[in-house]
Order: sequence, then C-alpha cells, then structure tokens
Amino acid sequence: MTQAFSKVTAIRGMNDALPGASARWEQLEALVREWLRAYGYRNMRAPILEHTRLFTRGIGEVTDIVEKEMYTFTDLLNGESLTMRPEFTAGMVRAAIEHNLLYDRPQRVYAMGPVFRHERPQRGRYRQFHQIDVEALGLAGPDIDAELIVMVARLWKLLGISDVKLEINSLGQGEERAAHRAALIEHLEQHKDILDEDGLRRMYTNPLRVLDTKNPAMQAMADAAPKLFDFLGETSRAHFEGVCARLKDAGVPYRLNPRMVRGLDYYNLTVFEWVTDKLGAQATVCGGGRYDGLIELLGGKGAPAVGFAIGMERLLDLWGQYQPEVAAPECEVYIVHQGDEAQRRAALLAESLRDVGLAVIVHAGAASFKSQFKRADASAAAIAVILGGDELAAGVASVKMLRAVDQTPDTAQLSVPLDDLVAFLKDKVN
Repeated sequence: MTQAFSKVTAIRGMNDALPGASARWEQLEALVREWLRAYGYRNMRAPILEHTRLFTRGIGEVTDIVEKEMYTFTDLLNGESLTMRPEFTAGMVRAAIEHNLLYDRPQRVYAMGPVFRHERPQRGRYRQFHQIDVEALGLAGPDIDAELIVMVARLWKLLGISDVKLEINSLGQGEERAAHRAALIEHLEQHKDILDEDGLRRMYTNPLRVLDTKNPAMQAMADAAPKLFDFLGETSRAHFEGVCARLKDAGVPYRLNPRMVRGLDYYNLTVFEWVTDKLGAQATVCGGGRYDGLIELLGGKGAPAVGFAIGMERLLDLWGQYQPEVAAPECEVYIVHQGDEAQRRAALLAESLRDVGLAVIVHAGAASFKSQFKRADASAAAIAVILGGDELAAGVASVKMLRAVDQTPDTAQLSVPLDDLVAFLKDKVN
C-alpha cells in the first residue's frame, strides 16, 4: 500500500501570481517599459545568482541585508559561496564592469524581476519580491539626480497615484562622512545606556545606521544626534542645492529628512525616498540615490552613478487603491460548436482569426450549447461564434454579441457568411 503524499504548498513569503492577478502585473510592466523608454532607458538582465562577495563588498558587511537577510549557500560542485540577489544594483554594476559598458559613453539601463531576502513576511514585505530597478551609469551632476526623481513623479501621475511624498537628504562625500562619523560615535558613547543590541553592535562599525532605528526608546537620542548635513562642504552643498532647484523647477515638492541614510553602504551625496501612509508599516515605495564609489569599489574604473528601485508588490497594492483592478478577458472571441465536423471547422476558423490578431478560444471537447455559452460568458469574451450542423449546411456562422451595451434584439445575434466571417469579426472587435 502506497503512503499518501502530503500536499506541497508555496514557501512562506514566496507567493503565486494566479492568472487574474498576473494580468495586472503584465499591465503594470507594459506601462513601466513605456515610461522608461520615454527617458531613454534600455532593458538589461543580470543573473539571479551571484558570488556572495559581490554583495558583502558592494552592499556592506554590517548592513541588515548582508547580516540577516541574504539567501546564501555553498555550491556543491566547487565550494563557492553563492547568493540569490537581494537587490539589483550590485549585479548591474558587476555586469557593466565585466562587459565594459562604460567604455565609450554613459548608460541608462533598467531591470525588472525577483529579488530575495529572508525576513518576516508581512504586507508589502516578502521573501521573494519584485523590483523595478533603474540605473544611470557614468553620469555625474545634480541634473541626473533630479531627472530620476522627476521620472518617478511622472510615474505616479501615469498611474493616478497621489498621497506619495518625496523625502531627500545628502550623505556628502567620504571626508565629510568621516568627520560626521567621529562626532556621531562620540554622541552614541554618551547614550550607551539607551542603545539596544543592534545599536551597541553598530556603534563603531556602522554608526550611521543606528540613526535609522525603529526603536521608540531611541528616537529622542537619534533626533538629537549630529546631523550629517551640517558637515557638508561647499561642493556637496552645491550639488544638493542643484538637485533642489531642479525639483522646484519641475514643481515636485519635497521634504528634507536629515536622518535618511538608506539601508545600503554604497550611497553618497543625494539619497531619496518616496513614502506613503497607505501601505501600513511599509511606507517606502521607491528609494535610491547616488553611488559614485561603487563601480571602483567592485573593480571597475571609477565612474559616477545614480539609481533607484521600486517595490512592485507595494506599487501594485498602492495602484489598486486608486485604480481598482478590472478582470482582463481570457479572449476576444469564443467559438462554440456542435458535432465533429463543426469542431474541426472551428479549429481552422480560430487559426484564421489569430492570423489577423484576434485572441480566440475554441471550446475544448463536446458539451451542450448551454454549457458552452456559460463558459463563453465566464471567459469575458466580447463575441461568441456558433458553429453547428445547420450553420455549416447554410454556409454561415451565428455571431452573438456578449458585451455590446447598445445591442437590440436585431443585433444581439447575427448570421454571417463563413467567407465574410474573419473580416466581420476583426472589424467588430476593433
């Protein structure tokens, strides 16, 4: 006697997108591609698996991502440590270096796809989630920083989304951060008694991240800490002011958030987040900034760069609050039939209709007309075509309009010669 096989379910935090929901994903992806094309960005695809050292080097060894969240394993064939990408930028930069993409000109590139972080699943935060990643490689200056931010503002308009607010900050350059770091450590040492375990651990390794704490007991201490913005030199301030001026030119409001540090070590100068109060605890929908040192850090010839990422699950959630999802039809034409000859003719007709660009389903198998019409209606097709013995003998097909709002008893169902049927249906659907 064979033992019953227990049901297998999806891994917690890794979700299925069923056909109805997947149509919404495709709609968003198509809109995003057109939005990016308008700014000259081209698609780039990098592997999901990378060497672990790419992320420990690029993201930073004492970030939450590297310390707690990466899916890392040892390759059984060669003993190498590999990691499923927790974000896109490091892999995109690695590819640009490896293939010498910046040899003759800057590159505007983007990617869309899954990323992986091992954390507690909740609304808007999953173990496998998806990002829209946009990178401007080899471009310096506040103009490109501002352009990226204005791009995102345009996306909100395209999607009909409001109540998303922009927060910006500057992290300055290395020497400025070093001076701020020394002052910040001194401040943290004076408040050791209220630091939590993470704060104590990061006080000397990554003190800036201590300010990003969500611990209520540490908020007053973090608010009183020395602000990096006060340590910026003339060049860094000029860059930031240039960004702000261009945002004002474009009519994009913003708020300075001096505690914004982002969760990755590679940022410098401009950092920004688009936040909302409509997604519960996961307020950030889009985040990014400038990372001028990362290309050199990962072994390439030094070059400036700036980019951002948008969480697609969060964006879909937010979009749905403004533009409710409408179920996409499975096809445009549904063919019902009765009898073997009619079924065979239906299959040939369907191919002719597909030749002219229509989406068609032929009812599979044999069933009553009532059953087939029920399935045709469930498909949300605009038109049903009926083929039976009587229709074939007369050289016609019956065409029933399933969705027409202005139909009358005379137009609800028509008899159309088979020779004219393809042209008739193409015209009706269009």
